Amino acid sequence: MTQRQKTFVGWAASLSLSAAFMFPAMSLAADSLTANQLGMNAIQSSIALGSGDVRQTAARIINVALGFLGIVAVVIVLLGGFKYMISGGEQTKVDEARKLIISGIIGLAIILSAWAITSFVISNLLSATADKP
Repeated sequence: MTQRQKTFVGWAASLSLSAAFMFPAMSLAADSLTANQLGMNAIQSSIALGSGDVRQTAARIINVALGFLGIVAVVIVLLGGFKYMISGGEQTKVDEARKLIISGIIGLAIILSAWAITSFVISNLLSATADKP
C-alpha cells in the first residue's frame, strides 16, 4: 500500500467515524427528549433506594462482609492442606503448611465469634428500637 493510499484510507475512516457520530445527534436534535423516552420512569419504578431500614441494611452488609471473610479463611485452610500434601516430608514445608492451617482455623473462629456478636447486637438493637403499639 502506497503512502497516498494510506492517507486516503485514513481520511475515509475519519470521515465515516465522524458521520457515524454526527448523524444520530443531528436527527435527535429535532425533538426534545422526555424522561419517559429515555427510560427514566422504568428505572425509577424498579429501583427502591432508601426504602429499607438503615439498621437492616447495615446488618446485611456486615453479614456479606463476614461471609466473604469466612470464604477467605476456608481458602487459607485449603491452601495449607494442599501445601501439606505436596510437602514431600520436608520439615520446613510441613511447618509452613501447618502454620497456614492454624491461621485459617483461628481466622474462622474470630469470624464466627464476630458474626455471633454482631447478630446478637443487631437483633437486640432492632427489637429495642422497634415501634411498639
